[in-house]
Amino acid sequence: MKHLLSTENLSLFDAIRVLDTAEEMSAVGDREVKKLPALRGRTVVNLFFEDSTRTRISFEAAAKRLSADVINFAAKGSSVSKGESLKDTAQTLAAMGADAVVIRHWASGAPHRLAATDWIDAAVINAGDGTHEHPTQALLDAFTMRRHWSQVNGTESTGADLKGMRVAIAGDVLHSRVARSNAWLLKTLGAEVTLVAPPTLLPIGVEHWPCKVSYNLDETLEAGIDAMMMLRVQGERMNASFFPSTREYSRRWGFDDARLRTLDDLGMKDTIIMHPGPMNRGLEISSAAADSPRSTVLAQVRNGVSVRMAALYLLLSGDSREAAPNVSQSSKETN
Repeated sequence: MKHLLSTENLSLFDAIRVLDTAEEMSAVGDREVKKLPALRGRTVVNLFFEDSTRTRISFEAAAKRLSADVINFAAKGSSVSKGESLKDTAQTLAAMGADAVVIRHWASGAPHRLAATDWIDAAVINAGDGTHEHPTQALLDAFTMRRHWSQVNGTESTGADLKGMRVAIAGDVLHSRVARSNAWLLKTLGAEVTLVAPPTLLPIGVEHWPCKVSYNLDETLEAGIDAMMMLRVQGERMNASFFPSTREYSRRWGFDDARLRTLDDLGMKDTIIMHPGPMNRGLEISSAAADSPRSTVLAQVRNGVSVRMAALYLLLSGDSREAAPNVSQSSKETN
């Protein structure tokens, strides 16, 4: 892989390779010295044109654990606010010797544009572009699901896919780059995906996505699921009334306390509840659901660092490297 821009064209081999490498990287977080020398001397730039907390910090932690130098670039307060173009910014970063650029942009397609030009000779990672995609979020979600699915089936997670797993993704699909990336990646990994949302919050052409579509969350739960992913209602992207009221939205498409009890009533003891964050508690998910033993919200945050370490390592260490570095040996080198 030269860049990581989308999950739509990510092969099964590459997807599993990233997830398997992330399994190796996760062991670093359990060590006393949480660091590997794998990317020593490399420079990773976090280029964020949109506000972010989890994603930016996660990438920063991932790069630093691999001993890379990190430059954080925020559009606010920079030359971008004075009218500097993406091209000029990219060329400035190239002059600084950036080896990888992690970019989040309000415009769909901006990371692809950056990767397709000769503005900069660096690996480009899409950290979310407009309402298009967010590939590393989908990969960390899949990593979390795979660990759970393997535990349920009593198998090893390394090398495994998600064949047979039933995943429901509910909420504001229209504005969600997470939903798009997950729909493609989970299908590639063999999972069965159902999108649940009001018709007004489904994008045009969703019938061509590799998933089922439902307008009724209760019916989807009754049909049986192994993972329930709730999406944030993105009010900042809404320029019209997509549903009558927040109360009605919560009642019909939110995962409330009653639906949490439904999982127990239906005997789905192994079903997990997911959310990419940040959460609107009381709207798309209740506090009881978010904090329940079924919730993987904090695990997703933790796994995000491992997955982003894997992505940076695979992109910057060369395609000839077929496996993650030996963690125990790297521990000796670091200490």
